[in-house]
Amino acid sequence: MKRKHDHGFPARDAIVAFIRANPGKVGTREIAREFGLKNADRIELKRMLRELADDGTIAKRRRKIHQPAELPPTVLADITGRDSDGELIASPTEWDTEENGTAPKIRIETPRRPKPGTAAGVGDRALLRIEKTDETDGTPYRGRVIKVIDHARTRILGIFRPHPAGGGRLIPVDKKQVGRELHIGKDDTGGAEDGDLVAVDLVRSRGYGLASGKVKERLGSLSSEKAISLIAIHAHDIPQVFSPSAIRESEDAKPATLQGREDWRDVPLVTIDPPDAKDHDDAVHAEPDPDPNNAGGYIVHVAIADVAFYVRPGSALDRDALLRGNSVYFPDRVVPMLPERISNNLCSLVPGEPRGALAVRMVIGADGRKRSHSFHRVLMRSAAKLAYAQAQAAIDGKPDDTTGPLLDPILKPLWTAYRLAKLARDERDPLDLDLPERKILLKPDGTVDRVIIPDRLDAHRLIEEFMILANVAAAETLEKKGLPLIYRVHDEPTQEKVHNLQEFLKTLDLPFTKSGALRPSLFNRVLAQVAGEDYEPLVNEVVLRSQAQAEYSSENYGHFGLNLRRYAHFTSPIRRYADLIVHRALIRALGLGEGALPQDETVETLSEISAQISATERRAMKAERETTDRLIAHHLADRVGASFQGRISGVTRAGLFVKLDDTGADGLVPIRTIGTEYFNYDETRHALIGSRSGTMYRLGDVVDVKLVEAAPVAGALRFELLSDGQVIPRGRKRDGAARIGRSPKPHKERKERKTKKDRKPAKQKSGKSKRGKSWTK
Repeated sequence: MKRKHDHGFPARDAIVAFIRANPGKVGTREIAREFGLKNADRIELKRMLRELADDGTIAKRRRKIHQPAELPPTVLADITGRDSDGELIASPTEWDTEENGTAPKIRIETPRRPKPGTAAGVGDRALLRIEKTDETDGTPYRGRVIKVIDHARTRILGIFRPHPAGGGRLIPVDKKQVGRELHIGKDDTGGAEDGDLVAVDLVRSRGYGLASGKVKERLGSLSSEKAISLIAIHAHDIPQVFSPSAIRESEDAKPATLQGREDWRDVPLVTIDPPDAKDHDDAVHAEPDPDPNNAGGYIVHVAIADVAFYVRPGSALDRDALLRGNSVYFPDRVVPMLPERISNNLCSLVPGEPRGALAVRMVIGADGRKRSHSFHRVLMRSAAKLAYAQAQAAIDGKPDDTTGPLLDPILKPLWTAYRLAKLARDERDPLDLDLPERKILLKPDGTVDRVIIPDRLDAHRLIEEFMILANVAAAETLEKKGLPLIYRVHDEPTQEKVHNLQEFLKTLDLPFTKSGALRPSLFNRVLAQVAGEDYEPLVNEVVLRSQAQAEYSSENYGHFGLNLRRYAHFTSPIRRYADLIVHRALIRALGLGEGALPQDETVETLSEISAQISATERRAMKAERETTDRLIAHHLADRVGASFQGRISGVTRAGLFVKLDDTGADGLVPIRTIGTEYFNYDETRHALIGSRSGTMYRLGDVVDVKLVEAAPVAGALRFELLSDGQVIPRGRKRDGAARIGRSPKPHKERKERKTKKDRKPAKQKSGKSKRGKSWTK
């Protein structure tokens, strides 16, 4: 029975009680249903919920409403210290203090006999299983360590440079340590040679001069730039050597046979990948649907390498794969999730060779919508290995010897099916950010040759759309079968970030009116308005920064960027552990044979795995980015003093970050080197503004800079600004701040004085400007 307050609207206490009785399970819709509220009442309900959030009574995370400071059962946390009893105290690693206030504390219980990998200390980052307590001493949670993800940094990584008189110096690899070299004594070098990457223990700090250190471990030689990715590998503790037992299992593995599989060897599936791809784990095929009830429709087949056949739960290969979480891609090497025998051989869908695969058959209607799908464990044989540009050239009328015979029977049906799928994608209207990706091309000696922005082809979009369809099909099947799974989720932007975006867009006179549910189409309308404008890159960048980060979760809260209600990664089990879990779940759900998800795999254990592989994914992204920075810094080291053009890619209180147009290199312009006045940081405008002149440098501005320092080992660049900033006209306000002083080049003012009636109210002038009218899946 629906409950209403005597006056027709529920009391605050009743709403709060309902939220507390259903933690993490209710949103606006559930509250309205519980209290029988109609559409007219929902405006009042949202107003009340905002008030409750503002005063800290409730908190909103993702799309659900919670009691404040509520944490999920599994959380990644940093161990920050000990309490008076000596117990370890931790705080959640990812906590939005602006939205949720002070991060809650977690008291870690230490078992008498800790399991291997669970012994933690202050400074460590660990995956915790937690539960709420009734304690009132400021630690509302207690937890236990599932696994230590990252140990406290007790050593400094750097490059050893010898001194002619003996001993040497350590050049740190961390950007934050640039300029803080360590002295290494004659007896403390540990046999290190020039150019070695070493781990050093700090011996003592001096009141003057350099601090001293002692080499504890030689990690490898960096005499060649081909080894520069070693810095990131060791700095982030990325496992690069497989256990002997995992290697034995991979060497003992036998090719898949037809036993327990459907025979798809006559289906002309093809792989379409980058030209330098070493493994090929997905293949596609399309054909017209002969069913008269689906006139104009197509059948699309997507076949994915059957990794689950070789990597069984609990095996050495499985343990090593989970430890890695994903493959890590550097310009000069790949640190794979699985040994080469598996990833580049048995699970690589090379032409002409029979390979085991888990495949999905999808029926697409003439309107582009998926009508049905089914999963199959098959033995397939790839008909061809194609590169994106090669396949696109054939469709564009320039086939080669390989694609010529494939054009009519294979490629044209694929493109026709893609055009249908694109109809449904356009109707779904996912977030459409224009953020070109750069790629570093290396010379044979490992140095940078050039940086390019590869063309974005329909061939890329075709594979991407078919993979998305397959991923959705996997999630739908597992939900229907009631099996736990790991979702790929992407939360909607927080209210705080949406508000900040609205305030920023006001400075460009761009409307951003939110009515009803927040959807990607709202952002797409803004992006469409700025297409072709000078500040298009600026708006794309700010919209990107307003978005949440995609992650893995055993709880489904949808994928905002793709505008999908359910989504799971299925298409790359060679390089992502999440996909391997989904494969195992499908095998179990559909009774497809060996390698199934174990019966004891629960939502709780998958929650732990989700948190762990989300952390390894972020680790990989950071390591890849740092390696790119170091390679480009090496490339530019001999061009100190040269001038470049770029765009302001970041604005902080420390200064401006500028991304160069030709290489994509990022460097800092320290705020102390800008102009001859004090510059204020304006968060709303994403700008630094001169306190005296009103000169403004904002995110996205095109600027000229001079390279004044390059630190290749740390991947750090320092620039000097050569361009003048924009000048805010005299009299404008900056978000409630004091009026900016007279500009050196004031705008001409009208001679006639406006009457009070003619003047616009001050609030209409505040924060205005006359300038203007694909996140990770």
